[in-house]
Amino acid sequence: MKILAIESSCDETAAAVIEDGRQILSNVVVSQIDIFAEYGGVIPEVAARSHLEAILPVIHKALGDAGSDKTEIDAIAVTHTPGLMGSLMIGTLTARMLAILWQKPLYAVHHLKSHIYANWLDAGDDVAMLDSDLPKFPLLALVISGGHTQIIYMPSHNQFEIIGTTKDDAVGECFDKVAKILGLPYPGGPAIADCAKNGNPTRYHLPHPRVDGLDFSFSGLKTAVLRAVQAECGLSITTPSYELKEHLSEQQKADFAASFQQTACEILLEKMEKALEQYPKVKSVVFAGGVSANRQLRSLALNSLKGHQEATDESKDVKTGMFAKSSKNARSGALNAEYDYFKRDDIDIFFPEARFTGDNAAMVGVAAYFEIQSGVKPTDPYRLSIAPRTKISEK
Repeated sequence: MKILAIESSCDETAAAVIEDGRQILSNVVVSQIDIFAEYGGVIPEVAARSHLEAILPVIHKALGDAGSDKTEIDAIAVTHTPGLMGSLMIGTLTARMLAILWQKPLYAVHHLKSHIYANWLDAGDDVAMLDSDLPKFPLLALVISGGHTQIIYMPSHNQFEIIGTTKDDAVGECFDKVAKILGLPYPGGPAIADCAKNGNPTRYHLPHPRVDGLDFSFSGLKTAVLRAVQAECGLSITTPSYELKEHLSEQQKADFAASFQQTACEILLEKMEKALEQYPKVKSVVFAGGVSANRQLRSLALNSLKGHQEATDESKDVKTGMFAKSSKNARSGALNAEYDYFKRDDIDIFFPEARFTGDNAAMVGVAAYFEIQSGVKPTDPYRLSIAPRTKISEK
């Protein structure tokens, strides 16, 4: 089965052709990061106009790269929620039009579901991915991005229960705002990670917000960084955040970046520890979303989630102490000898390949495939509407 997938929920215009839910025949992404780096964030109206210009050429290239035409496509998938209204509209209108003209079934896919299913994508290396290499159910998914921070319990394919969520800012949003305080470029996640390489993660002690249950809060952490920077510079708390970068040395920026990154990762993993205690029958943990690309998070996850890595491969990432491959059946070669999977005594832990952590259409295609396998009926292209704020458990 070949699925043409379309993604346009925020500032990436993407299309992909996925075969049988794993094999990526093509995956084209046109990013608007360069446009919005100057502004320090996404401007919805500009994003929508950019999608309008790029969407058809991107789809054309995806089909060309896959060596396919409309007669070989079995279904069309598109992100319809959540996201920016104008951006979603461009993608869904295009998908609806193609579904009608080509007479193909249309599947409307939730964006967070797509991020989770990025962990099922074949890395595209020489070693075939076996069923034993895939996440097993029941599982816990930690979805972490610029707009979302959630822990989701999945008893089986296409079944989702939100068991923890942020009360305010998403962790990715917090990365962006702290980066702006430190005078680092947008997007904040990669900028902070890069800056933190030269920093001391224990230089500044930042609080871990106390939130009941499995929920998160990151607005207090962002404010704590702001106050710590003001205090370090000997400035009043009324000093605007955009002025602080002028008072910081490069080493101070690095230390603040490292301290913030360490604290944010610890907060995420503390909640995952609690989730594993509450759901002892879980067989896999999957990380998803843009923040899951963070190398410090991946390193800490190996050591903090109550286990030890079993490695048969001698290839080791010296910086983080993480193993490239955990067993002969692990997803060999993924991340170009970086890590995306490891096995511990009682649980498997998965990270998406780095290129699949951000928004892309390949993950939309694999999510749609498992919807089809789960018996989900196609969406009427004449009736599909966007839903910018729908929860993953709703359809």
